[in-house]
Amino acid sequence: MAKVRSLYLGAASLLLAAFIVPQTFVPAHAEQIAATVNATVITSGDVARRVNFLKLQRAKGNLKQVATQQLVDEVLQRQEIIRTGTSVSTDDVDAAFARFAKNNNMSTEQLTEILKRAGIGAAHFKAYIGVQMSWPKTVSGRYGGGNGRMSNEDFVAKLKENNGQKPKVTEYFLQQVIFVVPESKRAKITGKRKAEAEASRKSYPGCAQAKVFAAGFKDVSIRDIGRVLEVQLAEAQKKLLAGVPVGGTTTTTVSATGVEYTAICKKREVSDDFSAQVAFQSQDLEKAKEEGESPDAKKYMDELRKMNEVTIR
Repeated sequence: MAKVRSLYLGAASLLLAAFIVPQTFVPAHAEQIAATVNATVITSGDVARRVNFLKLQRAKGNLKQVATQQLVDEVLQRQEIIRTGTSVSTDDVDAAFARFAKNNNMSTEQLTEILKRAGIGAAHFKAYIGVQMSWPKTVSGRYGGGNGRMSNEDFVAKLKENNGQKPKVTEYFLQQVIFVVPESKRAKITGKRKAEAEASRKSYPGCAQAKVFAAGFKDVSIRDIGRVLEVQLAEAQKKLLAGVPVGGTTTTTVSATGVEYTAICKKREVSDDFSAQVAFQSQDLEKAKEEGESPDAKKYMDELRKMNEVTIR
């Protein structure tokens, strides 16, 4: 999360220039296809918005080319984020947007107006925020967050650095209750589904009876997440779970699949080899975020570029 914050703040001091620097806007009817990523289209309008964003960061070089490549990479990342179910919620993105405004002594309305005048728009900026917040989680899920295993040599070295002590980690067994919202109906029914999901929390019977519980609602699915260590969770998830008792549920959030909340089936403190490895890997991941793109993230992106159909016009 620290890496994301630094990215936002890096552009913050330049945003006010939008009030005095004239921008070139692309009329909607004049938009053309700039690139395609599988079935996803990137328009000339998308590229123009990203060029304006790069200008605020005082980027150099062929901005149109840089903007197009950034957008292609972000579409690849977004598609992989959705495929792996590692997306942060829209509430997380809205909260990050609000923090950015507050850190720059603005209201969200003022920030929205500045982005509009700059030819970027709040929606474009929020889409960027969403990918920047979700992508490290996706990379961690594949290489760091327990899916990959630390070598015995590295593990022993880490233990020596830690004076032979294995870190204690909170272990959760989690379950998600998802009130599904089809993409085509997202704008119309998300508010209603959110109210339904929030009301259902009062009658949630616990993890063992959840599937029977879900059958009493329309388009509700249960996802057994299983064992998750606290260090594997995003900061927003940690905050949601904080203070929730075993058998209880978090508040609702809006995600790519609908409106959901999480239940804690079990919770305990552990310090076995596996949890210690995950904790050490998490520490390494945080260090990599501070230093820039990790080798794992670069490898992941190289694979996505090769595996997917990308056409730049």
